[in-house]
Amino acid sequence: MHPVRERIERLLASADVRVDGERAWDMQVHDGRLAARLLAGGSLALGDAYMDGWWDAGSLDGLLARLLAGGIDRRAPGLADARDAVLARLVNMQSRRRSRTVGERHYDLGNAFYREMLGRSMVYSCAYWRDREGLPLDDLDAAQDAKLDLVCRKLGLKPGMRVLDIGCGWGAALKYAAERHGVSGVGVTISAEQAHFARALCAGLPVDIRLQDYRDLRGERFDRVFSIGMFEHVGLRNYRSYFELVRAVLPRDGLFLLHSIGGNVSQRRTDPWIARHIFPNSMLPSARQIAQACEGLLVIEDWHGFGADYDRTLQAWRANIESAWERLPAGYDVRFRRMWRYYLAASMAGFRTRRIQLWQVLMSPDGIPGGIVVPR
Repeated sequence: MHPVRERIERLLASADVRVDGERAWDMQVHDGRLAARLLAGGSLALGDAYMDGWWDAGSLDGLLARLLAGGIDRRAPGLADARDAVLARLVNMQSRRRSRTVGERHYDLGNAFYREMLGRSMVYSCAYWRDREGLPLDDLDAAQDAKLDLVCRKLGLKPGMRVLDIGCGWGAALKYAAERHGVSGVGVTISAEQAHFARALCAGLPVDIRLQDYRDLRGERFDRVFSIGMFEHVGLRNYRSYFELVRAVLPRDGLFLLHSIGGNVSQRRTDPWIARHIFPNSMLPSARQIAQACEGLLVIEDWHGFGADYDRTLQAWRANIESAWERLPAGYDVRFRRMWRYYLAASMAGFRTRRIQLWQVLMSPDGIPGGIVVPR
């Protein structure tokens, strides 16, 4: 056996993955050049080679979960990891100019595409599956409603309040809050497709959807602020100014809810494959980075983690999109489908192995007198 192939097979075997094995999570190799490509390119090459059809697995998420649990990504980094680490230290990857890239390349893929994957709710963030009496385990829309209900209850929304949604997506959260709690609101997004959809969704409600960078919100005031699944695009260099803005728009008795994916270890960048194909210029915050950035600006009232729920959410999205490919326009070709399968499976693996988390952090400007009982 060639030494390069032998080394790769030993690495895989240490994570209980066999080459051309019979188990669902074993790797089926279709191109003999794969071992050399993986050795040179690390996690970027693994995803790219899958997109190119060089390998498959019956259970893609099962294979990737075993690689993560075995720490293979840390033991065999590629050149892209080193290059991205240097770039993240030298450049603000989430500057105003760069921040629009993710809107154009990811969130503007097409509302028809996201409608098929996300379902009726059109909510592109972790659903809330647990401790909800009567919630069907396979009902994604009900679980997303439960998440929106949780956000509104944590914020204590009341009729007449004015709320801000930083990174409003397709507008579902503001629509829910306006219809169920009688609030008015402003939502900002950098995706033209999202803004167009959200305006139609919230038509007739006291909701203002803006195609606007969150940094342009200064000078306005809101009773409550929430941000669901957007902080992953803010970037370490901008965390402090982000929380300064939140503090500036809130009154002393206001509340802010941050809903974000998080990492166990402080980093300045994301996985190279994710950065190139899915979320350019993104990064996951650590608990320390969030706490340091809001120190002296906001008081942390509650920190709620339910990352295990994201695995189930991603499985629901995968089931939806796999049943919909033939109904979608021809532009979503075979390579795009393989890219998307890899993205969803890698995300499942990250949450399943607890390498990444989902947090809801409730904050107040000066601390709630007497404390606050936070709903679950």
